Amino acid sequence: MSMDITFLGTGSAYPSPCRGASALVLRTEGESWLFDCGEGTQTQLMRSCLKASKITKVFISHLHGDHLFGLPGLLCTISLNSNPQPDQPAPCVDIYGPRGLRRFLRVALELSSSQLLFPYVVHELEPADEQCPAEGRLNPALTASSDTLHPQERPGTSVRLDQHTDCYHLIDDKQFVVKAFKLYHRVPSFGFSVEEQERPGRLNTELLKELGLKPGPLYGRLKNGESVTLESGRVLSAGEVLEPPLKGRKVCVLGDCSAPLGEGFKRACQGADVLVHEATLEDGQQEKAVEHGHSTPSMAAAAALACGAQTLVLHHFSQRYKPQTLRRDGDDDVTQLKRQAELVLQGSGMEVILAEDFLTLPIAFKKNLTQ
Repeated sequence: MSMDITFLGTGSAYPSPCRGASALVLRTEGESWLFDCGEGTQTQLMRSCLKASKITKVFISHLHGDHLFGLPGLLCTISLNSNPQPDQPAPCVDIYGPRGLRRFLRVALELSSSQLLFPYVVHELEPADEQCPAEGRLNPALTASSDTLHPQERPGTSVRLDQHTDCYHLIDDKQFVVKAFKLYHRVPSFGFSVEEQERPGRLNTELLKELGLKPGPLYGRLKNGESVTLESGRVLSAGEVLEPPLKGRKVCVLGDCSAPLGEGFKRACQGADVLVHEATLEDGQQEKAVEHGHSTPSMAAAAALACGAQTLVLHHFSQRYKPQTLRRDGDDDVTQLKRQAELVLQGSGMEVILAEDFLTLPIAFKKNLTQ
């Protein structure tokens, strides 16, 4: 199964001609998952090779506008361009984000008299007080939602922190395990870990041929972990002919933060193939960055080292850092952010990538459990 990440917006605060507001898409075969949806995301989608109609899940890291304001409009545009079949129910879009997201989306759609041609569900993460300063905590009366659903809304869940893992468990199906974890920002912010389930190892076909077993249905049963009986009467277990299982790929996307909180981040992101982390300002402005709940390249690199990531992708740059291809004389040099992260990571073997709008990164398969 192919897997890649496409960055639709890599700037902070607002969309500009050089960088869109925060948004990226994790794409697998047949599905696209959107992480954050700043203003203008639907336009960025139209300029990309992605199809908005393929979005089945949305993950909102926090409730600041540059990560959220594009969502109502995007849902409406997807609806306008959809072609529902009368004999088939429209697929539901699952949306995950902090408490208050359900009410925001409901009010935005209701006040604009927006109707959708598909159902949606909002699953809210219950934040902890430690995730932001006191002034960043929203009044419960403001985030509470009524029992009256939008016509296309389906009841969602409220997800609480698992005290044993220090994570929020969002999805666990045949393909993926998705967890959220706490971050510190000016308002409650979250990161997300998407891990592919282990896949069975390859069959040792040479051994099977030596045992007189020809390709056929029994191969499939062995691949699925079942035992089979040979013509000789011998019971052959899958473990005798299967190579070690293939470890699933892991992609972690962090929302705005000046620091991860607790052990949830390390547990969820340990050994990540790709860690996407904000680097709003350069190292020389760390005090300003932290004051506003943001990170510098060195801070992002330290987080990547803590969880043993293979690749660190920096994004959410201040709009002062234009992409290198658009930089003019006198503009701040975005490549200095990469150098600052690489200095922290010297000797680790970790790759550092500066994200730009429409950059697509393929996530390669792992070969075995030891990788």
